Formats: sequence, C-alpha cells, structure tokens
Amino acid sequence: MRYETSNASLRTVAKTHSLSAETLAGLCLGQLAEDPQQLAEFMTIAGYSPTALRSAVGSDQLERGLIDYFAGNEPLLLALCANNSLKPEEFMRVWAQLNPAG
Repeated sequence: MRYETSNASLRTVAKTHSLSAETLAGLCLGQLAEDPQQLAEFMTIAGYSPTALRSAVGSDQLERGLIDYFAGNEPLLLALCANNSLKPEEFMRVWAQLNPAG
C-alpha cells in the first residue's frame, strides 16, 4: 500500500480590523464614564460642561477630542486597549488618520 501526500502551501490571510473614529471615540467615552475623576479631567481640559458634553456626543469635534486625549495619556490609552482587546497600534492608526500632520 502506498500513500501519497500533497503539501499545498497554506496562505494565512491577516484579519483586517477597520476601527472607525466614531467607534473608538465611543469606547473612549465609555471608559471615561466609568471613571468620574478622568471624565472631570477631560471635561476641564476640553472645556466641556456636563450639558455641553451631552450636547456634543456624536460630534466630530468630541470624537477628535476624546481620541487626542487618550493618545496623549499613555496609561489611559493602554487601559482602553486592554479593556477592549485592541492593539495600541490600531488606536494610533485611527489617531494618525485624524492627524495626518502628526
């Protein structure tokens, strides 16, 4: 009895994970909502009152502000990534798309 095998090359296709700024900003806001001290700090830096923040939810300005805030705070960024199974590179890729000049 004879056995023949064929070793066809296997190709691994990398999973493309497209993370939108809107989705990322939502994750950022959710994380801040769980930490009142961090939320207060963000609101102070960004100049939002509670009413203004509620009104700004979903706006491009708030999305960019949230992403910038997290990009500038490495411990917060790493916690967000760990809590949401994101790679920091994925986060920074979205940030770079919003800030092409760096």
